[in-house]
Amino acid sequence: MEEQVEKSIGNMTRRYFFSRSSRGIGIMALASLLNKNLFTASSPLTNSRGILKRLHFAPKAKRIIYLFQSGAPSQLDLFDHKPKLAELSGQPMPESFTKGQRIAQLRDQELTCMGSKFKFQRYGQSGAELSELLPHTSKVADDITIIRSVHTDAINHDPAVTLIQTGGQQPGRPTMGSWFSYGLGSENDQLPSYIVLTSGYNGQPLLSRYWGSGFLPSSHQGVEFRSTGDPVLFVSNPPGINPKTRRRILDGLHDLNQHRLGKIGDPEIMTRIQSYEMAFRMQTSVPELTDLSQEPKKILERYGAEPGKASFANNCLLARRLAERDVRFIQLYHRGWDHHFNLPTRVANQCRETD
Repeated sequence: MEEQVEKSIGNMTRRYFFSRSSRGIGIMALASLLNKNLFTASSPLTNSRGILKRLHFAPKAKRIIYLFQSGAPSQLDLFDHKPKLAELSGQPMPESFTKGQRIAQLRDQELTCMGSKFKFQRYGQSGAELSELLPHTSKVADDITIIRSVHTDAINHDPAVTLIQTGGQQPGRPTMGSWFSYGLGSENDQLPSYIVLTSGYNGQPLLSRYWGSGFLPSSHQGVEFRSTGDPVLFVSNPPGINPKTRRRILDGLHDLNQHRLGKIGDPEIMTRIQSYEMAFRMQTSVPELTDLSQEPKKILERYGAEPGKASFANNCLLARRLAERDVRFIQLYHRGWDHHFNLPTRVANQCRETD
């Protein structure tokens, strides 16, 4: 009997398991609603009666704007002062610095210490050391947190970017924004809950899986807004198609998809239905949202934004407008930080665009 049970479990598909166990899971869910103490008493966030404990601080964050400088800014020249390295500048690198380390593309070359060419200074009550390349960031030194303990074994860009976006070096896991979308949902039915903005050039390629949903439903992946032309591809009606015609087409597709969903139960079909409906609603919300010319002149000057121009400044202003419309997670990628040569000039130019 035990052998038969083990054999049947081994041959059981995931779909079959959930179809057979759904009633039990439903009963557990119902029980948790009727008696909230059943499954919450052991949570570190609740007391013995299942009531949420008072946190040591009042949560305030409602939305996130995540600025990602793609290509890796040189921390040695911006916010991680190395005075000893400056002393050794021009001298052969001590073996103790590199022994046991993987150094990409440099094994056959003589390694030389190279300290930063830029001056550092302490700012604010925290005494944070910041480079002269960050004059504006230095004014808010007490309002930011600099974490210098983050590290990885990856020595190439893609595994490192994948790690910081998903928590793992191997592709396939949901990104941070997807988890927020999945866990918190959306507060604006006219816009996606996770939006991605890109700027910059001549840098490491940006892969769409950096804002992908992994194994979560694809409705939680990031939606990329373009810097020029139509903000979102294929959202605008093509020539000869008016909103009434588009609505009729979508209603027909909706009926077909609902019929297919009832036949096979694939949740991705429901995601497709929701995507079509979201795109239809975005036709009215996106044009007004992305029209930066509505902003007062003083705001445009403060951001350094120029309506109609693709830039990091424009995306920062657009991110603020998205946050005001209750988009939960807005991620800005700015390329061009992968400086393999002429670093002093190029990193200074990048800082002028972003600081």
